Amino acid sequence: MPHRQASRRIGPFALARTLAWLRLCAIAGQSVAVLVCALWMHLAIPLLPLLTGIGALAVFAVFAAWRLSQPRPVREWETIGHVAVDTLVLGYLLYFTGGASNPFVTLLLVPIALAAAALSVRAVLAVAAIAGVAYLLLAYRFVPLPMPMHGGGFPLHVAGMGVNFVITALLLGFFINRLARALRMQQLEVQRVRERALRDEGILAIATQAAGAAHELNTPLATMRMLLPELRREHTSDQGLAEDLTLLEAQVERCRGILREMVAFGQTQLSQEAEQMPLQAFVQGCLERFQLLRPEAELALDLPETAARLVLRVPPGLRHALINLLNNAADASAARDSDAVELQIRCEHGWLELTVRDHGPGFDVDGTVALGRSGKQGGLGLGLALAEATAERLDGELAAGNTEQGAQVRLRLPLAAIGAD
Repeated sequence: MPHRQASRRIGPFALARTLAWLRLCAIAGQSVAVLVCALWMHLAIPLLPLLTGIGALAVFAVFAAWRLSQPRPVREWETIGHVAVDTLVLGYLLYFTGGASNPFVTLLLVPIALAAAALSVRAVLAVAAIAGVAYLLLAYRFVPLPMPMHGGGFPLHVAGMGVNFVITALLLGFFINRLARALRMQQLEVQRVRERALRDEGILAIATQAAGAAHELNTPLATMRMLLPELRREHTSDQGLAEDLTLLEAQVERCRGILREMVAFGQTQLSQEAEQMPLQAFVQGCLERFQLLRPEAELALDLPETAARLVLRVPPGLRHALINLLNNAADASAARDSDAVELQIRCEHGWLELTVRDHGPGFDVDGTVALGRSGKQGGLGLGLALAEATAERLDGELAAGNTEQGAQVRLRLPLAAIGAD
């Protein structure tokens, strides 16, 4: 979704949307100009044909607005068609008001300037050709416009040129500025996507190494699991050694369990199947796993009853993302000889917010969330990066900052992506 929005910021869709707004301004301005010239200045202009042309442009404006609301992408040729219709109507109006001698004929240049900022060279040449043909026809075929003297001999034509200059300057300045700003936003989006791709490439490399390490660790773990019972039988009289061997067996089983979870998580990730469960059950499962990893941590949970009953489609990776954040918070609190970790959960305005707070030293720079820059001295710097990758995959966001007690990390996910149907 974000990529789709970014693709609409500049190009045919952006130009078509700009033309839609410009078309509304043209309808209003042309209507006022025709009525003022016919009713106030009493110029002998064909009022009915001019109002008919403006009405046709209004009908096309309604169609163009409907077309822009459709999910089908706007192609370049379609935008050229919009420009052709606008040019045809403007030429029709100029035909009845003096043709090329009308000072407003230079408005034919506005679509060319806008197309140059948003379309390809071939499309710009097509728009320029349409405007050029219209100008040439208006230079030879038109209904002469009566030009009486206005205000003590000041030519009305010169006054029209002044108004046309102001209108052209405002239109070009405003709409080209919008297109240029959209282009800058697209460039920033491309830069963010490039940085995201580099980060994901680093995570993928680490995941590949982890998969290879897990495969290689399985053999020595199986060897230790086979030798430890034999050592126990050979040294049954040594009580101290027996206790150490029991501890080693438990650690070996824990390592084997972690490897099995890695394999299961990878299979779930490949299948992309979400597990449905209440939010309370999901949180409790994460907390139980966290307490096994960090039994010394003092976790404070803030989960409202209304949010606890919410049923989620838990995507792969969300559970590990939350556990990583809790584990990072426990490490940060331990840096200041504290075991306090807080987890606050809110469901508001279509978003699920998971906020983890610690009592540690905080981040070096507010909001620093990047691979290898989590601010934790003894870690690998992957917890925040993995959580951020999970958030972006679900169209969410990860925000980090400092508080009075330490640091907090807020994971926001849209309920449209994780809520049960």
